[in-house]
Amino acid sequence: MASELPEIPGHLLAEIFLRLPAPEDLARTSAACIAFRRLVTDGSFLRRFRRLHAPPLLAFLDLEGFHPALPPHPSAPAAAALAATAADFTFSFLPPHCGWIIQEIRDGRVLLARDHGADERPPVFRELVVCDPLHRRYVTLPPLPDALAASVLFHPAPVTRMPWCEPCLAPLGDDDTAFIVICVVHCETKLATFVFSSSTGQWLPSACKGWSELFRGRRESAVDSSVREPTASNSPLDPTFLRRHYAYGCFYWESTMAKRKDLLVLDTRTMEFSIADLPSKGWGTLGVAILEAGEGELGLFGIRDEPAGGKPDLCYTVRQNKGKSSGQWQMVRTITLGSGCLHYIKASTERYFLLVSADAPRWVGSSFKMPDLEYFSMDVKKLQLEKVSVKPFGAALSRTRIYTNFPPSLLSSPTI
Repeated sequence: MASELPEIPGHLLAEIFLRLPAPEDLARTSAACIAFRRLVTDGSFLRRFRRLHAPPLLAFLDLEGFHPALPPHPSAPAAAALAATAADFTFSFLPPHCGWIIQEIRDGRVLLARDHGADERPPVFRELVVCDPLHRRYVTLPPLPDALAASVLFHPAPVTRMPWCEPCLAPLGDDDTAFIVICVVHCETKLATFVFSSSTGQWLPSACKGWSELFRGRRESAVDSSVREPTASNSPLDPTFLRRHYAYGCFYWESTMAKRKDLLVLDTRTMEFSIADLPSKGWGTLGVAILEAGEGELGLFGIRDEPAGGKPDLCYTVRQNKGKSSGQWQMVRTITLGSGCLHYIKASTERYFLLVSADAPRWVGSSFKMPDLEYFSMDVKKLQLEKVSVKPFGAALSRTRIYTNFPPSLLSSPTI
C-alpha cells in the first residue's frame, strides 16, 4: 500500500507562493482551499509578496471618472473584479462640505486636495485627505501649523508670485496602514518641503534649497545658449504644465522651460534636492515617462518630435549605474508608432505608463468632430503596448492618474 505524501509545512508553501509569477495566480491559489487563503491573506506574507511583485495596472482616473482596463488587456479580469466590489472611485464617502481633486495615487491609496472652485483663489496649503477607495476609508490630515506655513508664505518679502504647494504621496512602507505625505512648496527663490507621517500625526519641516544654488553652473545643460539660467527670483517650473514621476525612492519633475533638458529630483531617502540631465536625444515635447528599468537603473520613454521618414518613434533609454558608463543614458529600443495619428504620453508609475493615440480632428458637415482616444499601457518589463480602453475626447486635457493594485481577493484588509 502506497504511503501518503507528507503535508507541506506552511513556511515552505509561503516560499512557493512567493514565486508565483503574477498576482492573478496568487488570487487563484487563495481560492483553492481555506488553508491556502489563510496563508495568502496573512499581512506579513502580503508585504513580502508586494516587495517582489509590482501590482497590475487596473485602471486610470481623470476628470470624467474611473476607467477600468477592458479586454483583451491582461488586467481586464482583475479590473472587472475590482468594479464588482463596493469600491467607490467617486469618493462619495469623503467629507461632503467640499469637492475633492486627486493629487496622487499610489499603492491603492489616493491623495486628494480640497477643490476651492474656479472662482476662488485657493490657499497655498489646502485641506488634504488620504483614502482607500476599495474599503471606503479615509484620514483627514491636520492643517500645516501656522509657524511652518509662515516660513514660506512671508519670507522673503515682497513676492511677485505666490508660492504653490504640490502634495506627494510616498510609497508604502513596512506598516500597511501607515502613510507619509510630502508637501513640496515651490517658491520664487527656493524649494521647501514639509512631511506628514500618519504614525505621529504631525507635520515636520524637511529639505529646503534655493533655485540659484540648484542651477548654479548648469547653463551648459541647455540645448542652446539662448536658454537663460534661473536666478534668485525666477522659478524654472510652471505648475500649469508640470508633471511628476517616481522611481527608486525619488520624485522627478520635468522642466517646463523651453529647450532645457533638466530634471528636478527629490530623494525621499535623504530628503535632498538635486538636478539631473535628461538624455540628449529620444525625447520631445509630447511628454516623457520615467520608470524603474530594473537593477536600480532608471528608464525613460519619450516620443521624438521629428522622426526620420515622418513616422513617430517611441524611444526607450536607460541610465546606466555600473562601470565606466555609470550615469550615462543609453538607447535601448525604439518602437515605431502608427503614422497619421497624434501620440503622447499621458501618465506613468514606477512600472507602467499610458500612451494616448488619436486621429486628427476633422470636419463632418458643418461641425468639428473630435476623435476618440485610444489608451495603451506599456509595462517596462514586457516592452509591449497593450490597449487599455477607448473613450471620447471629453476631458482629454485633464490630469490622468494610473491606478495599480492587487486583485480585490488579495486586499481583504483596509490600508487606511
